[in-house]
Amino acid sequence: MPRRVDPDARRAQVADAVIDEIAAHGLRSVTLARISARSGLAIGSIRHYFGDNLRQVMSFTLGVLVQRAQHRNPGLSGDPATRLTEVIVFTAPTSEQEHKENVALVEYRVMARTDPEFAADVAATSLASVEAIRSLLGDALADRTIEDGALHREALLLFTLVEGFSLGPALTSAPLHEEDVRAVVTNSLQRIRDAYPPRRPASTADPTHE
Repeated sequence: MPRRVDPDARRAQVADAVIDEIAAHGLRSVTLARISARSGLAIGSIRHYFGDNLRQVMSFTLGVLVQRAQHRNPGLSGDPATRLTEVIVFTAPTSEQEHKENVALVEYRVMARTDPEFAADVAATSLASVEAIRSLLGDALADRTIEDGALHREALLLFTLVEGFSLGPALTSAPLHEEDVRAVVTNSLQRIRDAYPPRRPASTADPTHE
């Protein structure tokens, strides 16, 4: 009786091979033959899951990269400031595998500049990230007096950290150190909190009667 093959595991195996190839030689070096060599799967097997279309393989791999980046955090703190810090820290590549995946994701983002199909996915992910950070920052500053415009700008500042933690390591051969990333994020968030005065409690009406 033939061994049953898990289609999802096979597709993940192909995606991992694509990620390895991009990290080693760049996105434009990816071919079905190179994927086959790295994954140990026959080209016919790859075509069985993705068709005779490298584009489908590349689109699937981008989706895998985005999902992995979004689900790195195993659990979030109940404290708003700590929760925001953890979200940003866990988006930074601090292991060899995360570094490799980050390099591949950055290559996709560069390609998306001139590729409408990839551009839509990348833009949607970036927008969602900015909105998530803005929401988390709003929670972390709930006890501070800050206008919407200032909150938006501070969220962009923190998103710039996320971008830097992604683009910077993509140009180097090593991941970041988690303790360094955490210190930078913690200090940045504290400076933001210190820049805005505490929110005054709502005044209560005078209970005396005329």
